[in-house]
Amino acid sequence: MRSVRIEQLEYIAAVTRLGSLRRAAEELHLSQPALSETVRNLERELGVDLLERKRSGATISAEGRELLPHIAGVIEAVDRLRGAAGDQHRVSRMIRLGTVNTATVPLLIPAVREFRATHPATQVEVVGAQQAEIHRALLEGSFDLGLVNCLQGDDVPPALETTVLLRGRPVVCLRPDSPLAARPTVSAADLLDGREPLIVMRSGYLMHRFIHRLLAGRTPSFSYSTDGAEMGKLMVAEGLGVTVLPDFSVIGDPLERGGAITHRTLADGEATEVLLMVQRRRSGSVPRAVRDLHELFVRRAETPATPRAPRGL
Repeated sequence: MRSVRIEQLEYIAAVTRLGSLRRAAEELHLSQPALSETVRNLERELGVDLLERKRSGATISAEGRELLPHIAGVIEAVDRLRGAAGDQHRVSRMIRLGTVNTATVPLLIPAVREFRATHPATQVEVVGAQQAEIHRALLEGSFDLGLVNCLQGDDVPPALETTVLLRGRPVVCLRPDSPLAARPTVSAADLLDGREPLIVMRSGYLMHRFIHRLLAGRTPSFSYSTDGAEMGKLMVAEGLGVTVLPDFSVIGDPLERGGAITHRTLADGEATEVLLMVQRRRSGSVPRAVRDLHELFVRRAETPATPRAPRGL
């Protein structure tokens, strides 16, 4: 029972009150598949089918109805606890922050450092994950905030509040002594010609999708595959090849400041915009510490050291 979360119980209560998954999903500002998967996770944890699923829809099962008084009791107890703890509950807690690796050290580290100075009693757990994992954890309540990337025009989950922090362009990340560093721009053909091995992100990462589109299905003569931007930059610094990342993931990075890596404009990617966004759930109360860290990210993104971006999406 250790992994049962109060959000799951609140979702079951909403399905019972409204009589269907669809109406509950609309009220909670969740997609119906996301709500259904969360309920299935709870059912697996409890070992009980809480919903009766038919072609006409899903309603609370007989077993679920027997558990409703206990579910209501837990929700009421948590509400009383929140009320009794008051503001202290909102300050002394742990914040779980999910981040894609390209979300970037130059923004993330200063924000967490400044947050620590004003919230010494609040722990911040930074968890690296792919975007789909971050979205799922935000919707289920196991992450408080998420830093994710998307390409201009991508859909964002309507159940998440999304604020654009940075807008950038894909660039080629390479060593200063790379043969390609002598050029002002690097093209897709240059990445394919084999002079430098290409380091690509694994499937599931945004830049994997971008590279696949950029190369139009063509395969470089030699390439590596890696998990996330930070490992990609380290591989570049060690002379294993070049990679393609958003400019905000390279500019200001400790490796770039130390001269181990640099970047060149990607000739074929000038029209592509990459967005770095901070996200959180729309439903439910937001603890003050989470709001404060969220605002810190926004303020840090608006400082002259980083590209300025609109605040909404």
